[in-house]
Amino acid sequence: MAMIRVLHNPRCATSRKGLEYLNSKNINFEVINYLSTGLSRDIVKEILLKSNLKPIELVRTQEEYYKKFLKGKNFNDEEWIEILTQNPKLLKRPVVIGKYKAVIGIPVENIDKVL
Repeated sequence: MAMIRVLHNPRCATSRKGLEYLNSKNINFEVINYLSTGLSRDIVKEILLKSNLKPIELVRTQEEYYKKFLKGKNFNDEEWIEILTQNPKLLKRPVVIGKYKAVIGIPVENIDKVL
């Protein structure tokens, strides 16, 4: 397994830029197309632990699903984790996970914090 894992959505330009950035630095990494494989509670919790973020900070608030069903509602951290696992499209991307740290690759320079 590669030391660096990237949760990637191939249809997202920002996510593709993250992969290009890693490639430009000749970094070995594993791509995880989380929309196909799904998003487990374990991986979400790993991201939270390594990024020091709250679950709501991983949520793409511009997604239609968020606007229709979640905006303005109060959920606790465990509920947000469940929402993310059930609706992986809501995850901000790319998420880059290293051995000790994880970041959202927006802007792409954030990825340097994991390298």
